[in-house]
Amino acid sequence: MKLIKPGSTIGILGGGQLGRMITLAGRNMGYRFITLDPMPDSPCGQVADRQIIASYSEIEAAKELADSSDVITYEFENVNSNVAAILESTSLVPQGSELLKITQNRVREKSTLQSFNVPIAPFMVIQTEKDIRTAIDRFGLPCVMKTATGGYDGKGQWVIRNRDNISMAMEVWKKAGVEMIMEQFVPFSKELSVIVARNSLGQVKTFPVAENIHMNNILHQSIVPARITDSQRTQAEAIGIKIAESLQAVGLLAIEMFLTNDGNIIVNELAPRPHNSGHFSMDACMTSQFEQHIRTICGLPLGDTTLLSPIIMVNILGKHLNRVLEKIDQLPPAAKLHLYGKDENVENRKMGHMNLLGSTHEQIFEQIKELQIWD
Repeated sequence: MKLIKPGSTIGILGGGQLGRMITLAGRNMGYRFITLDPMPDSPCGQVADRQIIASYSEIEAAKELADSSDVITYEFENVNSNVAAILESTSLVPQGSELLKITQNRVREKSTLQSFNVPIAPFMVIQTEKDIRTAIDRFGLPCVMKTATGGYDGKGQWVIRNRDNISMAMEVWKKAGVEMIMEQFVPFSKELSVIVARNSLGQVKTFPVAENIHMNNILHQSIVPARITDSQRTQAEAIGIKIAESLQAVGLLAIEMFLTNDGNIIVNELAPRPHNSGHFSMDACMTSQFEQHIRTICGLPLGDTTLLSPIIMVNILGKHLNRVLEKIDQLPPAAKLHLYGKDENVENRKMGHMNLLGSTHEQIFEQIKELQIWD
């Protein structure tokens, strides 16, 4: 892959907050940006040099993006993989369309991980009503039914906790009309994630392992460094590197994991991009995940990912935003506020995040408690 030097133009498929933060990091490095997104004045469009307003599936708009860019990336995995494949055939798309295709579909993703001998929860593809009962008999209760495509923040997932939920599961399957999988439920003590960066030269670096706390299936806090043992940390990083190298990934790959009650690590899912649980890196690492992403797709050497301080990232949802703004003059000196410029404030929509740094996690938790924003 050729070196894409500062001054070049980076095209971004998608105009959300991840594209915004990629653009802000890349501007510091001297790059220019064009984004394609159907929403006028998108978070990324506000800070890019130009926004093409069009559907992700609009081929002519994608070609316009390609003609105006030296390299193309995507900021979330639900962009049209066929469009990415077309762009890949005529333009420089270092992440490629194959990884996008794999991670857009849970069946393909889990089958691929299984082929790498990566630890995952046992699963079964659901194609008939009978398959639902077969899977429940095989995995026991509780178990988890998920759509193969389109799920995020807990959407497209149903926990079947007892026999009374089976009829509900069958109704959901009938109405959804999409491919689904059933997974064995994994009893876990912690949810973890590790973000791996890999460039076209095969250089690989991991970011510090994050410990993630969810509320109502939406990420609430990422605690870094994760409160796990050194051997568990090493195991999580090794699994992440194995996946990235097995996929020959270029770019960032976020791997969400469960730390089971017996101390093992199970991979839950992948995201081929910067990730919400990596936002801590913006203020606590030598190199942020967004700068690292730019480095990977432009063929630059990877930056140092050393953690400089304990940190807790807290998401700001729509229901928190007014309280954040009311207390803007009361934030601790080491609190770093990042808002995304979204025009519509919806209760559970991610409107921004706050990174709080301190000498210990306990000190930071106390700061969060005193703010009384996330009660």
